[in-house]
Amino acid sequence: MEMFTVWWEYGFMRNAFFAILIITPLFALLGTMIVNNKMAFFSDALGHSALTGIAVGVVLGVSDTSLSMVIFAVIFALLLNKISRRSASSTDTIISVFSSCSIAVGLAILSKGGNFGKYSSLLVGDILSITGKEIFYLVLIFAATLCFWLLAFNKLNAISLNKTLAKSRGIRINLIENLFAVFLALIVMLSIKWVGILIINALLILPAASSRNIAENMREYHFFSVVFSMFSGMLGLIISYFTNVATGPMIVILASVIYFCTYFYGKKLD
Repeated sequence: MEMFTVWWEYGFMRNAFFAILIITPLFALLGTMIVNNKMAFFSDALGHSALTGIAVGVVLGVSDTSLSMVIFAVIFALLLNKISRRSASSTDTIISVFSSCSIAVGLAILSKGGNFGKYSSLLVGDILSITGKEIFYLVLIFAATLCFWLLAFNKLNAISLNKTLAKSRGIRINLIENLFAVFLALIVMLSIKWVGILIINALLILPAASSRNIAENMREYHFFSVVFSMFSGMLGLIISYFTNVATGPMIVILASVIYFCTYFYGKKLD
């Protein structure tokens, strides 16, 4: 037993554990709506835009590139949202073009002069580097997310089910979708330092997708999504400590295993 609790003696592990307790349910809640609205490609493109946001800050000489990253992500999200309202046949292609162009521009600027090394940690993130002050900020973000969720969930759910019906009920579809896109952009950009550009979308999608495989109603859908996300997050952190593997990828591996288990279990029930 002592072998499995020795990791708790280290302050950075405790900070990472508390951060995961906040980040995983946060991503699980957002992920359910992303999966419902078929926005997986949208959120993936949004995560990739982080590099361009940093690059814009570097070009403009901004001391805090996190600010430029957030501002660019919000603009990028609103632009992608506008594009996604076009015909379904071309939406994925257009978003792919914008995403590819965005990340290419970011990489080109940041790699100039061989300086990309100091930004490479953003690709996989480093949850172990989080501080107590940053955990406090995460708590504030989590509280804001819950408030937004309570106020906008029914409207977002109505839009995901039937936009025409939602519009007939007086729901301002474009406004709600834009608010969700902006909120998602803020959460992704503020978490990217610890989660990583390459895997942040997986942490958003996998728990919700796993839950959808077995949930029979909306309550179970959200409950299982949070449970799967927190379980893979906490177990991934502990396993990464003993195996000396990056925490983010380990969490995604566990989340992927859960997805395939629920997928085959759901097929068996059918």
